[in-house]
Amino acid sequence: MGGMSERSGVPGEGLVKGLAVTLKTMTRRSTTQQYPDVAPELPPRSRGVIALLEENCTVCMLCARECPDWCIYIDSHKEEVAVPGAARPRQRNVLDKFDIDFSLCMYCGICIEVCPFDALYWTPEFEYAEYDIKDLLHDKDHLGEWMVTVPPPPAHDPHGDPSKEETTAARKAAAPAARPAPTRVRPEPGAEQGGGAPS
Repeated sequence: MGGMSERSGVPGEGLVKGLAVTLKTMTRRSTTQQYPDVAPELPPRSRGVIALLEENCTVCMLCARECPDWCIYIDSHKEEVAVPGAARPRQRNVLDKFDIDFSLCMYCGICIEVCPFDALYWTPEFEYAEYDIKDLLHDKDHLGEWMVTVPPPPAHDPHGDPSKEETTAARKAAAPAARPAPTRVRPEPGAEQGGGAPS
């Protein structure tokens, strides 16, 4: 009985509200996007496929180690580079294989976030379905082809805080001007021996 007394309103009020929402929706014109014929307007930060800028990759393996799905496969070899004037040649890593298995990828973006050399990028392209699941393994050449679809970075907000790089560059540029170089005063020859004024 307590539950009946706490209820407010007329019996069937919820049904009337539901029908009102239905009628309001029925009177609106539908806005169906004709997808295959008309390309959808994607949000600016959409996550599609991942693109690889191969020349930026230093084979640091951070992306493969941090990937929660273990869907990134990297292989490389070391190559000696002769540096003029150096005592011995230096070594650098050369990328042989960089594959991403998009049948396992969950699009978390951790690989792009941890890459310290900006070798991985999001592209808004999402139309890369395949008939065979094996074809969802994209190699470095295939990943490199997606680079043309990477959108330019958004413009910096003029009212926002400057980036770390801009702040550091401004601080370095202002440091020599603000701090003049110390001038050394040469002591007189007689003052070095500790001889003061003659008595």
